[in-house]
Amino acid sequence: MSLTSVDWTTIPAPRDDGGAAHLTGLAMPPVALPATDGRTVDLSALPGLAVIYIYPMTGRPDRPLPADWDATPGARGCTPQSCAYRDHFADLRDRGVDHLFGLSTQTTAWQAEAVSRLHLPYPLLSDADLSLTRALNLPTFQADGMTLLKRCTLILRDSVISQVNYPVYPPDQDAARVLAWLDDPVAP
Repeated sequence: MSLTSVDWTTIPAPRDDGGAAHLTGLAMPPVALPATDGRTVDLSALPGLAVIYIYPMTGRPDRPLPADWDATPGARGCTPQSCAYRDHFADLRDRGVDHLFGLSTQTTAWQAEAVSRLHLPYPLLSDADLSLTRALNLPTFQADGMTLLKRCTLILRDSVISQVNYPVYPPDQDAARVLAWLDDPVAP
């Protein structure tokens, strides 16, 4: 199975385990995160509208994925999700999104390869030390000895979480769901 072409009917869907139920309405904590564009980003200091899609890890064509990756509900799909945000980048900007970031627990060096290979027009943020993960009590899982984030998307207004999408499935439709919410935030 390639990193970009996924048959979602063969991948187990994640269930809502309540792991993100506490996030709506929280202010982002002051945590400095390294970004692939060389900046350090403090999500608590972002004015305006921001979208942060949180994902487990970006695979690489030259490295194997963790054992049983495709059998882990919600694990598969980081590359298609990132590509969907890339493809909808202008649409998000047109809807007033001032800041777009992907976030994982991978190192900035690992993420930089993905930004280059996938031609992402936005930076990825690294929470390799789990500072933000712990501060927000983000949902996680273990794979091959790594602590990885469960996939969720946060929409922030002036650094306060106003919308949480969790679980996110299939991941390649996440950007479209965010656009739909931006078009009509009161719709179910």
